[in-house]
Order: sequence, then structure tokens, then C-alpha cells
Amino acid sequence: MCNSLFDQQVPDIWANVGFLSMKPLGSWVQDLNDRINFLQKWIDNGTPNVFWISGFFFPQAFITGTLQNFARKHVIAVDKIAFEYKIMDQTSHNDIKEKPEDGCYIYGIYL
Repeated sequence: MCNSLFDQQVPDIWANVGFLSMKPLGSWVQDLNDRINFLQKWIDNGTPNVFWISGFFFPQAFITGTLQNFARKHVIAVDKIAFEYKIMDQTSHNDIKEKPEDGCYIYGIYL
């Protein structure tokens, strides 16, 4: 562990139980703090208007949960629905003040 910290690398013992990342130690710690802050705001203030998709440890589960919520609300089999994506290049996630009626807003996705 000491050698990893000296070399500015994430120690294996942390990487083995943490989120996947190729970042050096400093950026990894900043990312960890950002993730904690995002989740803490969710706990303190309730469901956010916009979700930081890159901040999730397993974003596939979040997407599946969003589909399940829609299916339950509209009494539709979950395997009969699919996502519709709308790219909002002209809108910052900070400008969105309300949740959508259905689905979710996300930011931080990399393709």
C-alpha cells in the first residue's frame, strides 16, 4: 500500500472493493469525494432532479430500476418497454429545476 501511495496509484486493496477507474490516486480520491457528496445530497434532500450516472458503482442497476418504476406506474410489463433518449446539448444539468413526469434526467454519460 505504501508503494502505491508513494507512486500516486490507487492501492490494490482499495481498487479491489471500489469503483473501476484508471485514474491516478489524486483524481481517484476526488472522484470518490464527488460520489459521496452526490449520494449524501440525495439522502439529505430527497431524490434529485438530475442523476450523475457516472457516479453510480453499477449504473446498469439504476437504469433497470428506472424502467421498473415506469412499468409499475403504467402497469406495463417491463420487458415490453425501452428507453427513449433525448440529448439536451443546450441545457446544463444545473439548469434543470424539476424532475420529468416519467423517466429521469442524467448527466455525465460518456460514449
